[in-house]
Amino acid sequence: MKNLKAIIIDDEPLAHKVILQYAEDIPFLEIVDQCYLATEAYSVLEEKKVDLIFLDINMPKLKGLDFLRTLNQRPYVIVTSAYQEYALEGYELQVTDYLLKPFRFDRFLKAINAVNNQTQKLDSSEPKKLFIKVDRKHVQLDIDQIQYIESYGNYVKIWVGDEYHLTPRTLSSFEEELKGNLIRIHKSFLIQKSFINFVEGNCIVMKNGNQVSIGKIYKNDVKHLF
Repeated sequence: MKNLKAIIIDDEPLAHKVILQYAEDIPFLEIVDQCYLATEAYSVLEEKKVDLIFLDINMPKLKGLDFLRTLNQRPYVIVTSAYQEYALEGYELQVTDYLLKPFRFDRFLKAINAVNNQTQKLDSSEPKKLFIKVDRKHVQLDIDQIQYIESYGNYVKIWVGDEYHLTPRTLSSFEEELKGNLIRIHKSFLIQKSFINFVEGNCIVMKNGNQVSIGKIYKNDVKHLF
């Protein structure tokens, strides 16, 4: 997997510290430069390959979104701001995600996974990856090898083969992130079509032998699979 090369543009030293600490736990994320004013970033973007910008909004001299409007060719952008009222404007400028300070590591990781998946769609020769937290470790999975994802209280089980990884996230967050790869067939399950063995009644039997229920409101979606 190629590293994501990122820069931080934020006038708050604490914001830099948080992102740098989080980045240390993501092997494919590399912070290549830090800017405390948006105007400092122009030379960085000219001199270095940058895949991703962590961008604050409320900065002196040049606001983050105004800076974004001046760029003809933009890297991926994750906004990191304490001001939620700019979120709609940010998405209109096609930022990948909008993180409201203070944000936790799991929310940060979700945003990075979204960028990583988008970059890999541009290079179909590389398998798509998902990075998840398991206990105190951070595990990298091939998305194409995930058979299904199961809701489990405040956690989800991600089944790969006959084993699963337990991670503290919601099923809905994975549904959004893995759209186009896994589909919802029950309030508690997302499945990958290629790993279906057979369908019998209201049950799908996966290739690992596990049975997954089909929710009533998802029956038509399952029919469309075939």
